[in-house]
Amino acid sequence: MEEEIRQALAVLKKGGIILYPTDTVWGIGCDATNAEAVARIFALKRRDDAKSMIVLLDRPEQVVRWVQEVPPAAWELWEAAEGAQPLTLILPEGRGLAGNLLPPERTVAIRLVQNDFCKRLIHKLGHPLVSTSANISGQPAPAAYGEISDRIREGVDYTVDPSMEEDSATHKASSIIRIDPDGGLTIVRTEGR
Repeated sequence: MEEEIRQALAVLKKGGIILYPTDTVWGIGCDATNAEAVARIFALKRRDDAKSMIVLLDRPEQVVRWVQEVPPAAWELWEAAEGAQPLTLILPEGRGLAGNLLPPERTVAIRLVQNDFCKRLIHKLGHPLVSTSANISGQPAPAAYGEISDRIREGVDYTVDPSMEEDSATHKASSIIRIDPDGGLTIVRTEGR
């Protein structure tokens, strides 16, 4: 695992993009503070850059660094989801991230990763890691490495060894809940949809 982390980290620090296993599905990722790398992911996926992407963090205490003010409901939801299906929360007022990663309303979608590989990679990077499913926009998200298209595989700078996928991966997209500044909750996506 250490060699895969070392190689992925070297690519990320140079502004590259990687194909890697997450706690849900295989993702395309980059340093979430690097606008050029984020733009490359939008282009590779043929995705409208008005649609935001998820960022992954390795531990809860990092959230306050990237969000202006974390709503109390966020902590309660993450605590309730710990050890269960991965949960992404859309929070108001993202900060310190690449400008093209945030939509006009400046929200940021954050998931606290549960798998060891991602946690260790993010910790060593010191920044959030972009995570978007490894597919062309509008096509189904691949549940396993073998389902990823050649266009995606050839469009990244580094592919993490497929054997690094952990048994705990759900092979389904995370649930997503939006938390408004007033504390209101909206379910955006349920598990795997």
